[in-house]
Amino acid sequence: MSTLSDLAQAQGLLTDDDVEWLHRLAGDGQLLADLASADIVLWIQTEDGSFIAVAHARPSGAATLFYRDIVGERVRPQWRTQVQGAFESAEIVDSSSPDWFEETPTRVRAVPIVIERRGEDKAPRVIGVVTRHTNLGEVRTPSRQQITFDECANDLFRMIADGSFPDPAAPTSPRRGAPRASDGLIRIDVDGITTFASPNALSAFNRMGFDDELEGESLAEVTTRLVPPSRQVDESLPVVVTGRAPWRTDIEARGVTVSLRAIPLKDHGTRIGAIVLCRDVSELRHQEQELITKDATIREIHHRVKNNLQTVASLLRIQARRTHSDEARDALTQAMRRVDAIAVVHDTLAQGLTQKVDFDEVFHRVLKLVAEVASAPNTRARTQSTGRFGVLPSEYATPLALALTEVVTNAVEHGLAGQEGVVTIDAKRTEDNLRVTVRDTGHGLPVGRVGQGLGTQIIRTLIQGELGGTIDWQGSEGEGTEVVIDIPLRWLER
Repeated sequence: MSTLSDLAQAQGLLTDDDVEWLHRLAGDGQLLADLASADIVLWIQTEDGSFIAVAHARPSGAATLFYRDIVGERVRPQWRTQVQGAFESAEIVDSSSPDWFEETPTRVRAVPIVIERRGEDKAPRVIGVVTRHTNLGEVRTPSRQQITFDECANDLFRMIADGSFPDPAAPTSPRRGAPRASDGLIRIDVDGITTFASPNALSAFNRMGFDDELEGESLAEVTTRLVPPSRQVDESLPVVVTGRAPWRTDIEARGVTVSLRAIPLKDHGTRIGAIVLCRDVSELRHQEQELITKDATIREIHHRVKNNLQTVASLLRIQARRTHSDEARDALTQAMRRVDAIAVVHDTLAQGLTQKVDFDEVFHRVLKLVAEVASAPNTRARTQSTGRFGVLPSEYATPLALALTEVVTNAVEHGLAGQEGVVTIDAKRTEDNLRVTVRDTGHGLPVGRVGQGLGTQIIRTLIQGELGGTIDWQGSEGEGTEVVIDIPLRWLER
C-alpha cells in the first residue's frame, strides 16, 4: 500500500488519520470486490479538483473490467460527474443508465468515503470516493448466495457513506490465513441467529462436528456445542460469533481449526446484524506450529552450543593455569578467548527468533572479553567504541566477532604492551559497505612489516575468505597502528 500513502500524502489535502482510514478501507477492497462481484476503485481528490485512483481490487469470482491496474490514473470523463457528485453531496450516486467501457455495458456506483458524521446537524467530512464497476455483460440469474453477497456489499457501502466502515476498532494486521468471502460467509441477525450460510461455511462447521443446518441456529450456541469443555478458548470468541465487535478469532474442534472474522452491520449507527467470514486454516496453523517448534529447536541448539563452548573455554582456562610453559599458557589463553567469542554469538542467537544478529550487542560483549588481556602486567588499556554495526546475518556474525577479537587483542597485547593507551573501534555502515577501523595509541608497526603470527593468519582467513572483505594495516613506529576492515554488505546479504 505504499502507492496509496505516496499518492494520498502528496496531495497535501489529507491528514495522517485520513490516510490511515484509506489504508483500512483499501485493505478491505478485496472483500468488497468479492461481495459485489465488481471492480472496486478508491479515489482521492487532487489539488486541481480532479480525482486520482489510489487503490484497485478485482473480484475473485467474476470477470474484471480493468485488465490493467488503474492506480495512479485520473478519473475518466464518463465517471467524473458521478464521482464529483458523491464527493460533494456525501451521498451514494448510481449511474442512471448503463455505462459502456471498452464495448462492455457496466453499472457504476459512486460511494463517498466519510470519516466523520457526528449528529444530524453536523456536516460529514468526505475524504474520497469508492466506485463499484459491475460488468453487465455477464449478468445471469443470480443464486441465493449471490443475492446475499450483494446485500452484504450494499450494507457495507452504506456504512462507508455513513462513516461507520471501516471500524477503527478492528485489528489492522490480519493474521496469515485471514478469511475471505469465498472461503465461507455467514450472515446473522441482531440476535445472533444465522440467516444465511454459504456452502463453504457450512462445510467448515461440518468438519468440526456440526452435522445440521446452520440457518435458523444461534451461531454462539453452535460454537459452544462444538468446543470441548476442557479446551481453553479465546476470550474474543463470544463477541465474534454474536457479531458484536469487529474482531477475529480461531475456533478448534476435532483437530480442525477455523478462523472467524466478524463485521458488524449498522444502519445509521444502529446494529442490524453481522457478517461472519470463516476459513478452514488447519493446515496453516499446523505449519505455523511447526515453524514455532523449529524456532524453539534452533534456539535450544544455539543455547547448548554456547554451553558446550563455555565448557571448552573453562577446560582451556584450567589447563592454562596448570601449565609451566609461558608459551603454552599464552596459546591456551588465546584459544580460550576465541572460543568465548564464538560462544557470545551463539548466546545472542539463542535469545531471538530470527537468524539475524544485532552485532552492536555482540561486539559490546566481545569487548569485555578483551579486558582480560588489558589486565596484563604493566599494561593499562582502555577501549572505546563508536558508530553502529547494525543487524547482520548470523552466519557472518561469528567470523566478524572472532576477527575483531583478534584485532583488538593484538592492539592491546602488542600495540600497548607495557604502557597505557587507548584502543578505538569505529564502525561506519552504508547501504553497500561496512567499514570497521581499529586504532591504538601504542608502539606502532615497524616500517613495511605486518605481523605473521597465528592471530594475523586467522584475521586474514576470516575477513578475506569467509566475509569477502579486505583488511589493511597502517602505522609507523611510535605512532600507533590503524587496522581498516571493509566488508561488502551485498556479500553478507546473499
